[in-house]
Amino acid sequence: MNTEATRLRVQGVLETSLYVSDLNRSEAFYSDLFGFERLAGDARMRALQVPEQQVLLLFLQGASADWVDIDGTAIPGHDGSGTTHLAFKVEETDMDRCKQTLAGAGIEVESLIEWSEGGTSLYFRDPDGHVLELATRGCWPNW
Repeated sequence: MNTEATRLRVQGVLETSLYVSDLNRSEAFYSDLFGFERLAGDARMRALQVPEQQVLLLFLQGASADWVDIDGTAIPGHDGSGTTHLAFKVEETDMDRCKQTLAGAGIEVESLIEWSEGGTSLYFRDPDGHVLELATRGCWPNW
């Protein structure tokens, strides 16, 4: 078993990725709804700036399955299929505004949960069917 001295020390999650069927559509969805701005992009992926120094990577399904050459080195191949889940932190005081924004964009709220330990989770889907969650403080002990 690893001890504190032998564990990897990370400072958080930097990137989260989703695999999508249409890069332009997905980039527009996340940019329009959340205001995420493009950091980088090409025909296989888009990198979007998320608050708190985080990055949302949108990969075109199948476009990164093989190793990708980047300036004389390479990134190992990866890919995904099916729907996944991603949660964004929001303040409880912003939840009503979030609901109004989703309604105004014609996005259906599929579920709203008030957790017994505290916090609220609101669930909806992106254009590829990925389940997105807006979670307030109290959903987890560390948020």
